[in-house]
Amino acid sequence: MRAEDIDELRPLTAVRLLELWRRCREETEDPLERAMLCNARVLAECCLRQGEPVFTDEGAVLAALTGRQMAELLGRLAEEEGPAEAVNPAFDWQRFRALGE
Repeated sequence: MRAEDIDELRPLTAVRLLELWRRCREETEDPLERAMLCNARVLAECCLRQGEPVFTDEGAVLAALTGRQMAELLGRLAEEEGPAEAVNPAFDWQRFRALGE
């Protein structure tokens, strides 16, 4: 698969991101390797085509994408705007706004 095959970037919850990071931390001590591995795992879970994962795992991401493509997709994922409820149905937008006031 290629970056062009992705038609949806679905953000992960904070707890899922933390789980992925912790797994990567346990697997390697090298910070650069850990960052690359973790980013690839995030993309493997977030990149979809017609509702199905584009990549089977982080190895498929690393084999298919360049570092620049990974960075671009992660940047788009971080900037993705849309209703928080789409990612987490339990999210209470009104309560969140009230906390900021």
